[in-house]
Amino acid sequence: MTEEPRLSAQDIIDRLAPVLSPRVRIRAVAALLAGVGGTVFVGTLWWSEPGPLPGRTHLAFALFTVFCLAWATYGGWLLTRRVPLFATDLVIAAWIGLAASLATTAVVTVVAVQRGTGAGLALAVGGVFVAVALALAVRAHARRAALLRRMHELTGREER
Repeated sequence: MTEEPRLSAQDIIDRLAPVLSPRVRIRAVAALLAGVGGTVFVGTLWWSEPGPLPGRTHLAFALFTVFCLAWATYGGWLLTRRVPLFATDLVIAAWIGLAASLATTAVVTVVAVQRGTGAGLALAVGGVFVAVALALAVRAHARRAALLRRMHELTGREER
């Protein structure tokens, strides 16, 4: 019917390799800008505090700065990828989100206990964020496994 030679599954994957989808590119730029913007904002707040800060405040500022830098690094890494990721980007983003949720919940709970306001509300709200982040991590891992399984079915070989 057609005069074109039939391409193998690996040839099709190789042809797609150098291109990021617009959706992934937008996600990468958003992560990069949010990370850089957050780092600048938190760093400026931390630097411009008029007096000495308690240790837990320094810890909170450092923690938020690290999370912002992690998102900026993730966005930059994602923008530079020129190979099929097979949902690796989703797995990395999910783990960053889970780590941020767990650490923020821990810090907020410790601060609440030290102030004497009780840990109940902090743990409840933090637990919701951790549960959502964990669900996203499980979904990202399942998506990656499904894509790798499909690639193996089509090419008969493992990921490069």
